[in-house]
Amino acid sequence: MYAVVKAGGRQEKVAVGDTIIVDRIDAKVGATVSFPAVLLVDGATVTSDPKALASVKVAGEVLEETKGPKIDILRYKNKTGYRRRQGFRAKQTRVKITGINK
Repeated sequence: MYAVVKAGGRQEKVAVGDTIIVDRIDAKVGATVSFPAVLLVDGATVTSDPKALASVKVAGEVLEETKGPKIDILRYKNKTGYRRRQGFRAKQTRVKITGINK
């Protein structure tokens, strides 16, 4: 059984025991978080009806807070001497999926 959940502005395919990286969640390490399901697949049964999925919750445990890869931002204009350099690393949370409740 697996589910597609909405997490951090994106959708992730998860099963029990999977570890996913999502945008930062404001929760302590070891805390339990839940994600709303968008799709649920249980063997040959596929559930995508929003009314049926309203009761489905995917539970996870926060493992750690990490930073994403470094993104280099460079701005340059020809012949004017205009150059700007900036870097960015997104804050992320690593979550282990502990259960899918129907």
